[in-house]
Amino acid sequence: MSWRVADETLAELGERIIANSAGMIGAFHVDRGELTIQVPAHRIVDVLAYLRDGADFEFQQLIDLCGADYPHRTHRFDVVYHLLSLTKNRRLRVKIETDEETPVPSVTSVYPVADWFEREAFDLYGIVFEGHPDLRRILTDYGFSGYPMRKDFPMTGYVEVRYDDELKRVVYEPVKSVEFRNWDFLSPWEGADYARPGQGYEYGLPGDEKGKEGA
Repeated sequence: MSWRVADETLAELGERIIANSAGMIGAFHVDRGELTIQVPAHRIVDVLAYLRDGADFEFQQLIDLCGADYPHRTHRFDVVYHLLSLTKNRRLRVKIETDEETPVPSVTSVYPVADWFEREAFDLYGIVFEGHPDLRRILTDYGFSGYPMRKDFPMTGYVEVRYDDELKRVVYEPVKSVEFRNWDFLSPWEGADYARPGQGYEYGLPGDEKGKEGA
């Protein structure tokens, strides 16, 4: 079981982090019980080392590193670091911004676990991590072109690789995108008005009539 930390307590933590950061951290905000700090990309290694080693913070673990894409922005990518302090029982989100061309310093020297996280962000978003020991794709197929988590990534025109058990060899085939469908959004659990069992007439769920069409 976990208890939500009061927003006032998180705000005090954010103020302490900024006050002792020697100008490395630009701003913070608290939203929905979570503290987020914004950091210049070129200072991310120093900031994470400061948050890990500071006696008032002790964020010993990097829980996750991920990307987010905002194509309308000049710096379209957020790189988001989620930290955990076991001794202080606190969580912290750290964000930096970058574009398609500017490398981001790798933080593997501070948190070695960032190795695979950074490879994932590189593979899916094309975010380059300078100083990473082995920056290769980690999830997509060999020879994959493009970055599938970018919001402007096309859903058709690319190929995927898979092993065909009938042909007993690896085959290339077009990526099969999910087609949009027309949903009626009827739910049997949210206030639907239909007959209940034992009321003397046929009981059915919304949508069942579709299965009788053409029967």
